[in-house]
Amino acid sequence: MKRAAMWLCTLNRGLLTHGRGLSQRSQYTKNHGPLHISEVRDKLREIVGISTNWRDHVKAMEQRKLLHNLLAKSQKALPPRKMKDSFIEVLLPLGTDPELRDKYLTVQNTVRFGRILEDLDSLGVLVCYMHNRNHSAMMSPLSIVTALVDKIDMCKQSLSPEQDIKFTGHVSWVGKTSMEVKMKMFQLQNNEDYWPVLDATFVMVARDSENKGPAFVNPLIPETAEEEELFRQGELNKGRRIAFSSASLLKMAPSPEERNTIHEMFLNTLDPKTISFQSRILPPKAVWMENTKLKSLDICHPQERNIFNRIFGGFLMRKAYELAWATACSFGGSRPFVVTVDDIMFQKPVEVGSLLFLSSQVCFTQDNYIQVRVHSEVASLESNEHMTTNVFHFTFMSEKEVPLVFPKTYGESMLYLDGHRHFKSMSVPVTLKKDYPVEP
Repeated sequence: MKRAAMWLCTLNRGLLTHGRGLSQRSQYTKNHGPLHISEVRDKLREIVGISTNWRDHVKAMEQRKLLHNLLAKSQKALPPRKMKDSFIEVLLPLGTDPELRDKYLTVQNTVRFGRILEDLDSLGVLVCYMHNRNHSAMMSPLSIVTALVDKIDMCKQSLSPEQDIKFTGHVSWVGKTSMEVKMKMFQLQNNEDYWPVLDATFVMVARDSENKGPAFVNPLIPETAEEEELFRQGELNKGRRIAFSSASLLKMAPSPEERNTIHEMFLNTLDPKTISFQSRILPPKAVWMENTKLKSLDICHPQERNIFNRIFGGFLMRKAYELAWATACSFGGSRPFVVTVDDIMFQKPVEVGSLLFLSSQVCFTQDNYIQVRVHSEVASLESNEHMTTNVFHFTFMSEKEVPLVFPKTYGESMLYLDGHRHFKSMSVPVTLKKDYPVEP
């Protein structure tokens, strides 16, 4: 059962399987050892040259303007890097640090997945800075930000708060101004060895020192057949993302098969007593989509800022996940656990002081799966104009079969089809080790 539970996270064998590949060859790891999780954000501030004092943020950003002349005029001017150059290990010592453990603890004595999302976001940025580091400059002229969470796959229902966790990450593909980062998470089992529990792919982009325009990044040269396969997969991922975006229901009409699905659902909700398009009734064991919504509001305080004094992307992911989990829990009638997170596009930065509005909705269900969509928008304190910043997609599993959801309007029908598309994009049918569910 353990091997079945872990299979999903070992699809990319070799480089990121614990104890092999990059983890043996990383010069950074040999010289420094794993970073403590608290050192990741500190190291990012050091690389960018940002003060921890909020009152100094304007002065610090003015100083970064002086770094413009350090930016490369072309990618050819930058030395190529290898995958091992960016490889990092980070330790989250939950088993040996009770104070830290309390920050990650749920009421069910499991690990808060929302906190893990924050850690992954910070690690992804640091990995990219390691790939592009310039030893001759004290501060990096690049502003590296998260563009997309392509995929996060879980392969265990819960994480123990009493066993240490280790993250690994490295750049796996590079374009001209963007980078794909592969990250894995392992947890100590029986105080003996680390086993994989999560596999993540993020896309990061490089901007200039003021975060106003694109900047070139160091090219990447694969060294082995395994690395060439990872790089090739990065190219395929890029093509898949472009194709998925081009076929978006915001740009193109549904396929004939999808149109038939929606029409059949519509027919199944007509009241046979009235024979009217206006009279709608729910089939047995079903719920209207409009009745699955939850909403939240947050004020974005300076505490949640990133190194560029915008709201930290990991914070946005944590808040969206927690609302999605509550939505799935309320809908399914039991504590769900997350299976997949995918296609989180960071469309606009969130300024400190903004009002953050999150709206969560169940948009597709099948058997005991619950697909939840969270829409994020912001408004300034001075204006009521709302702007979309993110759309989050989460796939949960419930311990029991859940009701079907039915759309009423054309807009809800498009949300249903979009949810179905994301549900079908799961890597493989999920078989997880049973334990307590992963909670916010």
